[in-house]
Amino acid sequence: MSLHRFVDALRSVRSRILTSILLVTALGMTVAGSTAYLLQRERVVSSIDDRLTQTVEGLQFIADGGEAGQDSPTTVIDFLMQAMQRVLPAHNESTVGIIDGRAALVPSSNLSFRLDRDEAFIDRVVAESHPERVVLGTVRSEFGTLRYAIIPITIEGDAASGLYVSAYNLDAELLPITQAFRTYAVVAAVMLLLVGLVGWVVAGRLLRPIRSLRETANSITDTDLSRRITVVGRDDVSDLARTVNGMLERLEAGFLSQRRLLDDVGHELKTPLTIMRGHLELLDPEHPEDIAATRAIAIDELDRLTTLVGDIALLAKSRVPGFVNADQVAVADLTSTVFAKARMLSAAHEWALTARADARAQLDSRRVTQAWLQLAENAAKYSPAGTAIEIGSATSADDEGRATVDLWVRDYGPGIDPEQLDRVFERFTRADEGRGVEGSGLGLSIVAAISEAHGGTAFAVSGGVGTRVVIRLPRDSRHPRGRKN
Repeated sequence: MSLHRFVDALRSVRSRILTSILLVTALGMTVAGSTAYLLQRERVVSSIDDRLTQTVEGLQFIADGGEAGQDSPTTVIDFLMQAMQRVLPAHNESTVGIIDGRAALVPSSNLSFRLDRDEAFIDRVVAESHPERVVLGTVRSEFGTLRYAIIPITIEGDAASGLYVSAYNLDAELLPITQAFRTYAVVAAVMLLLVGLVGWVVAGRLLRPIRSLRETANSITDTDLSRRITVVGRDDVSDLARTVNGMLERLEAGFLSQRRLLDDVGHELKTPLTIMRGHLELLDPEHPEDIAATRAIAIDELDRLTTLVGDIALLAKSRVPGFVNADQVAVADLTSTVFAKARMLSAAHEWALTARADARAQLDSRRVTQAWLQLAENAAKYSPAGTAIEIGSATSADDEGRATVDLWVRDYGPGIDPEQLDRVFERFTRADEGRGVEGSGLGLSIVAAISEAHGGTAFAVSGGVGTRVVIRLPRDSRHPRGRKN
């Protein structure tokens, strides 16, 4: 592995997760081990203090005369001699009798260490002693750490000053605990290593979707958006992978839609351009009538191009946030306004206002009017002269139970084939040629785009004779591509 790849591995999320796990685990093991060791150490020290206290009680028993029939010691040295004979040192314990500041007596039994041979210790206990009370202390000596008790000895009538010193080797007493916790440290280190190995593998498996996400993102190009992340499990990382897959699907759908739009636009633009080119190539500059006819055809085709470009621009804007500027609108008043404008579209039809919704809705009246009039224009274009065209509005509810408002236009023309009802709102889709009128094929796409920008929908109903096209909009302000004023 190169240095660059090694540094990248250390900076990876996998390494950071593993480092955090190891730090927390090591901290937990250290705190648990240290706490247990300190508690056990305190227990051992407390046990030693209890035994030292028992030694003091044993010396008091000797001072009181001991068993029946025995006389109390009359001199300090006599007391210390009896103490050395009766109070036998325990394992890891040593005693010494001190008279007038000098070590004078030690027990005859075998001792693990001799206090009288440590002059620094003798000088220390002499300096720390108190003539009226027992002194407990801990000191680091040549034998190790000692926990000791200094017991003053005074006998009435004897001018000598005596000390009975009992000391336990604290290191030796703590040795079993120390060894146990050394073993614990080794086991903890091994376990920490195992946790690191297992954590590395587990973190790698958990983060596999993220690596797959990176690889997929690197492999995606503007010509191939079909790659997806393999999802395994139902954890947060898997949910992230599913979310990214959903985003990729939407991106792919958006790119495909753009490509289809470009293909459709290219096809639609080619027709008027071909017509104009053909007439210009055949134009006879010597005939004014031919020039006038060609000019009229060119202007008509340019008007059609202008309309087409405007419709395409409107469809593009409908995808941009802020396309809808919603405000509270009285639907009944809006219905009357649209009806008055629609009547001017065709004097050859009988216009009728059939219903007005007595409700208010949060919508962009300008955009909704544009879509509604587009429906009215389509109705006038595709229905025979003399037939009725109805405009109306009513309150309703969608499939989710939200309060909505329906805005419709109904004509009594030839109707739409049921198989084409779901396709008429697609770009450049026209009804069957039996309707007899050619159009750009973007009118109902604009209606659908405005409806979707309001969070609503548009649909058509045709029973063979006549068509009813409905714009269904929510009455609240939840517009995916709009803002509330």
